[in-house]
Amino acid sequence: MGFEIRSVRSPQGRRKLAGEREEYFRLVSYGFSNKAASGLVGVNERTGRGWRNGRPADGVKRSRPAARNVRPVGACSRFLGEDDRIVIADRCRAGMSVRGIAAELGRSASTISREVKRNSHPGSGDYRPHAAQARADARRPRPKTGKIAGNLELRDVVQGWLGLEWSPEQISRSLRRDYADRPEMQVSHETIYQALYVQGRGELRRELTAALRTGRTYRKPRRRPDQRQPRFTTPMVMISDRPAEVEDRAVPGHWEGDLIIGKAGSSQIGTLVERATRYVLLVHLPGNRDAETVRDALLATAATLPAHLKRSLTWDQGAEMALHHQFSLAADLPVYFCDPHSPWQRGSNENTNGLLRQYFPKGTDLAVHSADHLAAIAARLNGRPRKTLDWETPAERLAKLLATAS
Repeated sequence: MGFEIRSVRSPQGRRKLAGEREEYFRLVSYGFSNKAASGLVGVNERTGRGWRNGRPADGVKRSRPAARNVRPVGACSRFLGEDDRIVIADRCRAGMSVRGIAAELGRSASTISREVKRNSHPGSGDYRPHAAQARADARRPRPKTGKIAGNLELRDVVQGWLGLEWSPEQISRSLRRDYADRPEMQVSHETIYQALYVQGRGELRRELTAALRTGRTYRKPRRRPDQRQPRFTTPMVMISDRPAEVEDRAVPGHWEGDLIIGKAGSSQIGTLVERATRYVLLVHLPGNRDAETVRDALLATAATLPAHLKRSLTWDQGAEMALHHQFSLAADLPVYFCDPHSPWQRGSNENTNGLLRQYFPKGTDLAVHSADHLAAIAARLNGRPRKTLDWETPAERLAKLLATAS
């Protein structure tokens, strides 16, 4: 490749990137994807997409037309070419199966099946390779008019239901039910989201985003699973690796932990609940909830427990447990972490936190409660009969289990 990326990449206008633009389209014509071509010429992927797809006028920048026919038909093996379609037509007339055709062309069977279904003659149902190629070429140019923008009746119905504060999924399901015999009046909920959020498409009024429950005017980007960064420096041991004995609650000593947060997120109390007996320990955290403070407070609490009551601790993936490895080694108490957004995996702790809100209401300053007061509240809960314990108290059930174990 004769083109070389310049070492100095200071801000440059569109005219200054003429060489990059020309090389970009040359690579695309040979079948390179936008990502690959943009990387080779040293521009951002968004710049490459702008070159290919153009852009509408936005009041600041002028509109730019889309580049057409940047990829010759058959130039990339990703797409079926005319020669492939001739083979498909010949084998279909010979009665070969779809899987046999796919094996001969080195394609997926679903690719051949979809090709025959989409590009056969609408009247006779015959597959004619040159007509199929023409249909594929006509379908390929981008950008396309969205389904909602191309159907005024559909757009009016969707906008009306959005005005009633229906969610896109409710609208999609209702369209499928009310217009079951009209495919042109059916869209997925993702299509509605795209029509609302994608700039420049103009398929739905932007002010309708206020009717969505989130009220967002733009989509919240989320990382793909393979792009997520590890939560902590030290690897977590997940709840799926927790011993099986924890599940049946027959053996005491397995704890669930969390924090309850006070007014403006500036105060907190640690909560520990024993799974078998629902016995509660409250951890005094008057200062803050950084990893060092939580580690030291949990170590002090764990030091009050006998060895046979220190079997495991299950926590969520809060940043306060960043030093879980140090705590686990010092307390000789393994720590297991719940899956993201799975509070039910600490069901006993979540239930207990709800009970504690009777004494520590939301929106109040939790730093005013002393360690002695926390111990008194814990004792009150531990002395309260519980239906799940056949109306025994947590203190009674714990004493019974300890007596049986001894």
